[in-house]
Amino acid sequence: MKSKIIAGLMLAALSGGAAFAQGAPIKIADVAELSGGGATVGNNWKNGIDLAVEEVNAKGGVLGRKLEVSHADSQSNPGIARAQVQKALDGEPYVLLGPGYSGSVKVTAPLAAEAEITQIMGGEAAELTQGGNKYLFRTSFGQQSSMPKVAKYINDELKAKSVAIVWVNNDFGKGGRDVITKEFAKYNIKVAADLSTEAGQADFAADVSKIKAAAPDAVFVYVNEEESARMLKELKRQGVTAPLIGETTLVGQKVVELAGDAANGARGHVGLTTDAPVDLVKAFREKFVKKYNYVPDHNGIKGYLAIYMVKAATEKMGKVDPKGVANALHGLTIKAAQEPGILMDVTFDEKGDIDRQGFLVEIVDGKQVIKQVLPKLN
Repeated sequence: MKSKIIAGLMLAALSGGAAFAQGAPIKIADVAELSGGGATVGNNWKNGIDLAVEEVNAKGGVLGRKLEVSHADSQSNPGIARAQVQKALDGEPYVLLGPGYSGSVKVTAPLAAEAEITQIMGGEAAELTQGGNKYLFRTSFGQQSSMPKVAKYINDELKAKSVAIVWVNNDFGKGGRDVITKEFAKYNIKVAADLSTEAGQADFAADVSKIKAAAPDAVFVYVNEEESARMLKELKRQGVTAPLIGETTLVGQKVVELAGDAANGARGHVGLTTDAPVDLVKAFREKFVKKYNYVPDHNGIKGYLAIYMVKAATEKMGKVDPKGVANALHGLTIKAAQEPGILMDVTFDEKGDIDRQGFLVEIVDGKQVIKQVLPKLN
């Protein structure tokens, strides 16, 4: 009886380490907005992940081991996201991917940090990487990196002296509003109207009426993708002619599809776009369209890049070590010449923030047109 008990305990101990045993699949957990208001974000992210996993596995995996990804739906709800992340962490994944919404990242990041599991997410709120969480990494620019570029463009190129700000009342919107307001102050740009809207809002008639009354030189729109499309339609309906400026959520592919002609003329800073004049990005777009039959937005690229971040960090270590992924990513520069899946040269700093080239775009005839290519900061 004793020998059977001892044998059972040894088997259990061996099974506990099976996830990282030589030759076993490397298990990655993804929690994303697959339904609810963020479904566009989450499904693009998921499809980008799956495309990258398929590619990596077709080439022999990572250090000879295949990648295996499980997806869970946060339903675009921070509380559900937290529950799904806890469930995912109970399965001891190698890395956690997602969520995309900043509010959901805010409540899930402490869980991953406590488990010492690296979390690669899509949230852009400035505060996410400012709290000293060494396990949290971005796939795109944070607001502290993008907003200064937007404000500089509005000042230098548009010569605007007053701006109306329209923002969504969540962690993402509040963070962007706070950072851009400080940047406007540096240029003595007056905030003519400061309008808070709600996630999932369907009617923007009253907000646009306030913008017209304020008569600003430009309008800065910082809401989620579907709301951006509704806002653009209402701005056109009410005849607002001031330049419309935003970030990726104003000029992304999904917004253009939903807003139609109303999107023409909108301008924004984007860290990622499938219209970028970069051969590897163009190749990614072709592969994505072939697999999913639609053009991805920036979230599709972010999901795709997350997998190649995991691959590069693991290959740098030379072993599959979940506790070492974060250390491997900090300070890491990944060159597209050596790892084409990363699409553009990228560097991760000690806070988990990202540095690479970005783009200023304008929607012309329903397409993103690159107006300026902005180089890496460092």
